Amino acid sequence: MMSAQKTSSICGCPGRGRPVATRREMLAASANGFGMLALADLMSREATADTASQVALHAPHFHPKAKHVIFCFMDGGVSHVDSFDPKTKLNELDGKPFLESKNPTANGNRQWLKSPWAFRKHGDSGMPISDLFPHIAAHADDLAVIRSMKADLPIHSTGVLFLHTGSNNAGRPSLGSWVNYGLGSESRNLPGFVVLSFGVVPCGGFENYSSGFLSANQQATLLNADGVPLDNLTPADKDSRIQQAKLALLRGQDESFSRTLGVDDAVESAIKNYEMAYRMQSLVPDVLDLSRESEATQQLYGLDSKVPSQRLYGIQCLRARRLIESGVRFVEITCPPGASNGTWDQHGNLKAGHEKNALDTDQAIGGLISDLKQRGLFDETLIVWAGEFGRTPHSAGRDGRDHHPEGFSVWLAGGGVRGGTIYGATDDLGMHSVENICTMHDLHATILHLMGLDHELLTFRFAGRDFRLTDVHGNVVHEVLA
Repeated sequence: MMSAQKTSSICGCPGRGRPVATRREMLAASANGFGMLALADLMSREATADTASQVALHAPHFHPKAKHVIFCFMDGGVSHVDSFDPKTKLNELDGKPFLESKNPTANGNRQWLKSPWAFRKHGDSGMPISDLFPHIAAHADDLAVIRSMKADLPIHSTGVLFLHTGSNNAGRPSLGSWVNYGLGSESRNLPGFVVLSFGVVPCGGFENYSSGFLSANQQATLLNADGVPLDNLTPADKDSRIQQAKLALLRGQDESFSRTLGVDDAVESAIKNYEMAYRMQSLVPDVLDLSRESEATQQLYGLDSKVPSQRLYGIQCLRARRLIESGVRFVEITCPPGASNGTWDQHGNLKAGHEKNALDTDQAIGGLISDLKQRGLFDETLIVWAGEFGRTPHSAGRDGRDHHPEGFSVWLAGGGVRGGTIYGATDDLGMHSVENICTMHDLHATILHLMGLDHELLTFRFAGRDFRLTDVHGNVVHEVLA
């Protein structure tokens, strides 16, 4: 059966030699049209953090104690018996043989090794902290030290992944991604999850900052410490109208492609990321402009240091404060370049290596706590200081320690944390967690709880089951909560 050809003009009138648009094409064109209007409005608004228009993917499950997280990642494993868990028994056994190691990374002829540093009591709480960290020690009454941490394996790659994602295997969302998924960013112009990087890829790779099976826009945005913090931060087009037109065209093409796939998450995330990137070009340079800070504030963080790695870590800590102040939900600060490629992994040269890394990080973290207090941000900001495991109380030589997941220390401070608290314990030699053992899942559950998120309810449906950061484990450590 023959049918008459349908024709139309631009104005929609038939009989002018142009094929009539199908209903599908008309809806597509309309969608693109409204999309362009929305994009134009999106890009015309002032690119500043606006607390009146906070963006959240989900509301918290209950009233949060903290609004932001700053995670100071101590890559490589800080020695617990040289930092926050003094063991006088090691002084008695120093140099004597240890013959019972079952740790595959710490075998061979071993001997007990006392700490090269003295421990002193600090604050009204009398918390013992080693001389490695004088600036952090000044805030002893703000810290909740968990001495009974326990990880799974003495291997960096799996340990770092476990700390970041709650799993020893790659492919799971990062802690920062889960927080971003649950709460979103307070600023519509900045991402919810930022990693301040020194260009050193941690063991486990960038999977540590991945969104896993969550939407791609939940993954971390990496900002470099040295040089230009973010690629393409300066627009290629001097005329913003040209850039907006390009982005509008790109959005239209992506939306059209997404519809052919039945609305594809990867494409939708790419659209959101392009829009976020545009807004960040306007806001990020101002947020990261540390020249706006007073000389006293810069000195507080150690920006006047003659040691490049110490200065760079101070820059990142100050940037972290400015980012959370501007609405970023979760900021991770990695280790600066220095001893052992910027990690705390001193199998040998323990004294020089730990002292170098402590010098790089201690003043800036102490300054961060002081600065947050001065600005009224401390009570709403959770600071997490943690590595993937600790280090052995014994050594193959006289100046080094090996991987030790059986017992180690981390600490929390800030929003909702009971300061001046010591939770859990290792045995007399620091070998095993023996009192109030705290797993990574417990630590994650506690962090989410302080952010107003129930770790058992924060789930995502994937591959036919509900996943969560803590898997089927985890208990909130209420003893460290205010």
